[in-house]
Amino acid sequence: MLTLGINYSQMHDSSACVVRDGQLLFAVAEERISRVKHDAGFPRHAIRACLDFAGVQAGQLDEVCFGWPHPGAAYRHDLKCYASGQMPLNYLNVLNSTLHFISMWHQEGGAKRFTSQFGNVKARMRYVDHHLAHAISAYGYSGFLDSAVVVMDGRGAWEATSIWHGHDGRLEHVSTIPFPDSIGYFFSEFTEFIGFQRNSDEWKVMGLAPYGQSGIDLSSFIDLQANPYRMHVRKLVAPGSEPFAEMTKLFGPVRVAESEITDQHKNIAYAVQEACEIAMMNVVKMAMQKTGSSNLCMAGGVALNSKANGKIAASGLVDKIFVQPAASDDGVALGAALASYLDNGGKLPNRAMRHGYWGPSFDDAAIEPILKTYKLHYRRLEDVAPPVAELLAQSKIIGWFQGRMEFGPRALGSRSILADPRDPEMNAKVNNAVKFREWWRPFAPSFKKEAASEYLESATDSPFMILTAQVRPEKRAIIPAVTHVDGSARPQTVEKETNPLYWRLIDEFGKRTGVPVIMNTSFNLRGEAIVHTPTDAVRTFFSSGMDALCIGSFLVEK
Repeated sequence: MLTLGINYSQMHDSSACVVRDGQLLFAVAEERISRVKHDAGFPRHAIRACLDFAGVQAGQLDEVCFGWPHPGAAYRHDLKCYASGQMPLNYLNVLNSTLHFISMWHQEGGAKRFTSQFGNVKARMRYVDHHLAHAISAYGYSGFLDSAVVVMDGRGAWEATSIWHGHDGRLEHVSTIPFPDSIGYFFSEFTEFIGFQRNSDEWKVMGLAPYGQSGIDLSSFIDLQANPYRMHVRKLVAPGSEPFAEMTKLFGPVRVAESEITDQHKNIAYAVQEACEIAMMNVVKMAMQKTGSSNLCMAGGVALNSKANGKIAASGLVDKIFVQPAASDDGVALGAALASYLDNGGKLPNRAMRHGYWGPSFDDAAIEPILKTYKLHYRRLEDVAPPVAELLAQSKIIGWFQGRMEFGPRALGSRSILADPRDPEMNAKVNNAVKFREWWRPFAPSFKKEAASEYLESATDSPFMILTAQVRPEKRAIIPAVTHVDGSARPQTVEKETNPLYWRLIDEFGKRTGVPVIMNTSFNLRGEAIVHTPTDAVRTFFSSGMDALCIGSFLVEK
């Protein structure tokens, strides 16, 4: 059976994947191809890329599965909350946007958009509940026989948090906390209050938080004594026409984007992150109690909070943890594509996902004409690992474009910018001259998996760079560029069997420096999607302060 999974909600992060007989073949977010970050449009480019990779036409698909139900459920839920007073008056604009979404869906809904783009097909069109698709995307790729499954996001159709029990390939719904009682919504409101973009910049708040101190009281907005938490929505979204009225009353005016970050903003970020961590921990405790499982799977945008994930992993609450690497809405396509396996009491294939390299690739035959078109001076290398490791050891900043592109928000050694983690000035160099982004944003280390425990106190299995760990105190001065101000790091553990070229690069760097660790960040500039094509890579390379570009077998130096 050939299945196309799609995330398309006209909200954010459209994507598509293709699955054959339960085996994931290919997955890509629309933003990577369209170059519109968090692209919410119909993912026609991503769908075409899926079909091309599988070598099929749309007419050969058996199922086309959308990771959202019919939007009427969302509208009915919002209307009920508005009428009952759960949502304040100024939430009516959100209700109106939902109504607009329903109108647009009827006019050009997922199936209609698909057939208008790809023709009438025999495939069954299927709509999967959003949180169910999230839950399948976690448990269905975990490889765990038995696991608690937690989904936390801004909202699904009507869900905010849901708990499931995965066992023997089946998925049983346990409980749901409805929107607007939402951790994701809480975090996004404060993200915007601090002057960042909601549904995009939440990790800026997470990165800023360690620079703050305790003392900000958020109990007007969230009750962390409730089981597992409760939002005071009428305070979080204040009644009347003034946005953030309750927040401004307590904390002062909304920060203007790009303006100075004050101690107050840092302290608010600290409090928001702390509240998020406590709420997430409470949900996980509830999930473990209700399911009786010792393993945990997580998905949903909130599950991208790597600091909270790291604390959960180190808490002793769970034996094993799997956070689906495209945990936000782009990953919904993965779950939607497997939904039919649960029909009539069926079982999910449940193959363990050990890497995120599910996207497009470009071989040397596709890369070299681009280099010639731009009249670039380049060298072709038999083995790129040793010379690139030598450049890194000389504190050069390298663009690294190799193999299949990652699916999800993290660069995992395919579309990465690499640098020397030993240089205490490297963090500032890359933030200022390469990424053109805020000074406090941390960078992640890529370790050889077998060396990670030498540097980290926990999280020695972290292939997706999606949970944090504390760097051992004696190692913090050795890898300062990837150690955050609170002593944490967001590690990627690289396995030789999974990405042999990247593993060898780290190994070669270790031979030269004694430190088998590389500083890794995504290959993009601030505000742009991660590079997709060789042309994207060349343009980004020459638009920034990188010193060299290793693309396929070719090395370009400035």
